[in-house]
This record gives sequence, structure tokens and C-alpha cells, in this order.
Amino acid sequence: MTIAQRSPELLRLADAVLQPGFAGTTPPDWLRRRLDDGLGGVVLFSRNIASVEQVAALTATLREHRPDVLVAIDEEAGDVTRLEAATGSSRPGNLALGVVDDTQLTAELARGLGQDLAAVGVNLDYAPSGDVNSNPDNPVIGVRSFGADPSLVARQTAAWIRGLQAAGVAACVKHFPGHGDTGVDSHLALPEITASAEEMARVALPPFRAAFEAGVKSVMCGHLMVPAYDTEFPATLSRRILVDLLRTELGFDGLLVTDALEMKAVSDRWGLTGAAVLAIAAGADALCVGGGLCDEETATALRDALVDAVASGELPEARLREAAGRVASLASWVGTVTDDSPADPAIGLEAARRAIRVTVAPGERSLPLSAAPHVVEFRPQMNQAVDSSTPWGLGAPLSVLMPGTTVAVFTPADAEVDLEPAAGRPLVLVVRDAHRHAWMSNALDRVLAVRPDAGVVEMGLPDGPTRGAFHLATHGATRVTGQAAAEVLAG
Repeated sequence: MTIAQRSPELLRLADAVLQPGFAGTTPPDWLRRRLDDGLGGVVLFSRNIASVEQVAALTATLREHRPDVLVAIDEEAGDVTRLEAATGSSRPGNLALGVVDDTQLTAELARGLGQDLAAVGVNLDYAPSGDVNSNPDNPVIGVRSFGADPSLVARQTAAWIRGLQAAGVAACVKHFPGHGDTGVDSHLALPEITASAEEMARVALPPFRAAFEAGVKSVMCGHLMVPAYDTEFPATLSRRILVDLLRTELGFDGLLVTDALEMKAVSDRWGLTGAAVLAIAAGADALCVGGGLCDEETATALRDALVDAVASGELPEARLREAAGRVASLASWVGTVTDDSPADPAIGLEAARRAIRVTVAPGERSLPLSAAPHVVEFRPQMNQAVDSSTPWGLGAPLSVLMPGTTVAVFTPADAEVDLEPAAGRPLVLVVRDAHRHAWMSNALDRVLAVRPDAGVVEMGLPDGPTRGAFHLATHGATRVTGQAAAEVLAG
């Protein structure tokens, strides 16, 4: 079907359900045209962000073309940050909040984030993660989860949502029906959740139920095979999961957004446009794309595929209208809630400090450090949800508090940790998810065999026995968790 043969009304409906990304810090011409034509949303990534002033100007320009456009962002306020990708987040992530388990603190922290997002014109946040991290070897959730206890995750998820939405920004709880019990990253392949329906109801679903009770405005479905519900399609493409479970059994009637369609979990098998059609047909309302594919050709291919699917009968027009209607409904809510009460700018650091957990080996007097240390940061390759350019670690904040601190980086490509710079001074070993990386754990053991007086700072998910003269867990690798850890070491 040619563009001339496609109904203008259907083209507008199809555009309404798209949430594409784009390149650059100003809206490209194609995006402006598509907003004029009815594009319902856009999603911002760190590549679109240079400063808060620039983002505010960008979103204002978008609204000159469509005043009710949904401007989304994947801002978890932890290791996954877009707004503060250049500096690291000024707030700890979910695991740290779960360790503290103060719902008032969580709500206030999320409210402050909502105010920051609203101030720059963002009105939909793809957060929080309501996943229960029941598998400690999970390569993509980990510290993004509030924890492994379904009840704790449920109350923290609800508190985070209430706080964010109090500022007038719609929350989008993810990754339905739960991405916590997997050892596969859905950016790279299709995970399979082998839990029974009873196990899903007991472990994975409670945070989503709590989110619905808290009034969450949207849900992001995950690219997850869950044979207990559907043996043929992953959640994103499954009517049994999106309609029978989510809509009918759980009663959710808000906006349902897909995880990014270019992720290999669905694109490798069904293709980008094929997955888009199947997702809308199955019950999704909005299509997220643009983490990697962020050009006009991608947005056009998705729009045209939806229109052609309606023409062929593969996608009922009524289903497309329903999806576009839910986009419009959410767009009519955002902006109706405002919050001018001041947020505490120090709450992020306060939360990070409260999340620190320290174990000191028997007989050791290693904290605070006796002198400026040598710090070795073990740096793994991060999953694709985390911006690779976001700084993290302990060396920078510790150098401010303890001048003379030196820092070295150790990666899988390095043979051995050079201990010569640590001679005659304290040694601090900084790791991230050491239990998941054999190269890191083995190197850590070799260093501790030579320097048993060394301390270990775990900035990922702490799992397994503690090691070192002292073991400090930050429960995340944001800027403020690094600052909080540095304060403990410096005394």
C-alpha cells in the first residue's frame, strides 16, 4: 500500500501510539512534522540531554507542534539515569531504598524526581522497576529492584509511584509480569520465566498489584516468555498476558507501553514491524522504540506497518482506536497535578547514607582509613540499560575527602592487579556485582591473599560472603552512593 492509499485518519491513529526516540539535543525536522501529523509521544535518552535548560527548551519546542505530546524518559534515579547521565544520579536507586525500607523517604525522593522531570517538561517516566529480584544472577535487574522480598518490593513500588505522580508525572511500572527471575538480559535474547502461575502470583505479581492500588498511570510489559501464561508469545505480544491477566484478572485500565521494540528478545524473531503489529493487536497501547533505532525511517516503518495491518485485517481498527484513546487519556491527565511544595535537595544523599552497610572483620581496626588510600576499581561491562558514559566509583569522591588518594582501574583484559602503588598505605578494592563475574571475584581473592588488610566496597548487588578487612555495601553505583561510601571511609 502506498502512502497515497493510506487513510489520513489511520495514519494519525498509528502515529498516536508511537513513542520514538531521536538523535540530538534539538528536535529534528522529521520529528516536528510527525508531531504536526499526530505523533502521540517521544522518548528522551541521555543523547538528547545537555543541561536542564536545554531539555526544557527542547520539550517546549515539541509542544509548539503538539501541546499534549507525551514526553517520556527512562529515569530510574539510580544506576539507570538519563537526566544525570553525565554526572551520575543525585539519588540512590531502588535497591538502596529497599534496604532502608522507609516508604516515606522513598515517596519524598520520588516526588523530588517528579518535580525535576516536570520542570523540564517530561510527563511520563518509564519507572519504577517493580521486578522482584529473586535471581541474584539476574544480569539486567539487580540493583534496579527494591529487593528479593515481594512484600517489601510491593510497598516500595507503591510509595515510589505515589511520590512521582504527586508531582504530576505519570509513573510506568515495569517489567510486567516480572523480570526478576531470569538469568538472561532481554536486550540480547528472550528470557524465559519458568515459574508456575502460582509462583508468579506469590512472587512476581504483588508489586504490580500494589502499583495498581497506588493508582499507577501506566505499565511497561517485558519481553519475557512465561509458559505458565502463554507458551507461544512473550508478554509484549501475548493477549493472554496483556488482556486476560493484566486487564481482566488484575483490573488495570491505564496505558500499556511496550519495552523497546528493537531489543533482540522480540526483534530477532518477529522483526521490528512484526512485533509492533503483534503488540498492538495483543493489547499494548504505545510502542517504545529508539534506544538504538532513532530515525525517521524507523518511525515511518512502524506507522505504515500498523496502517497496513488494519487494511489487511490483521489488526482490528477498533483495537488501534482503543490504544490511541488510552494515549490521549493519559495525555489529558498529565499537567492536571502540580506540586509547588519544596523538595529536600539533600534527600538523595541522606538515603544513600542510610543504605550503607558495613561489616568489619573480627579484630580489625581498619575504619576510618588511617591515610589516603590506593583505590582499585574493578569495572565490568555494564548491561545496556545503564548508560556506558555515566561515571561511577569511589576514587573521585574519596580524593576530595582524602587528598593523595590514588586510583587504578582493573578490567577483564588486565592480567593482574598492580599492588605497587598500594605499598605502605591502605588499599580499597571497589567491585560491582562481584558474585556475577568470575574474573572479578578471582582477582579479588588473589589480591586479598597478598593484602588481607584491604577493604572491599561492593557497589552492585551484595551476594555471598563478605570479604576483606572491612566490607562496605552501597547497594548501587550512583554519585551519591559513592559519596556516602567515601564519607564512611574518610571518617
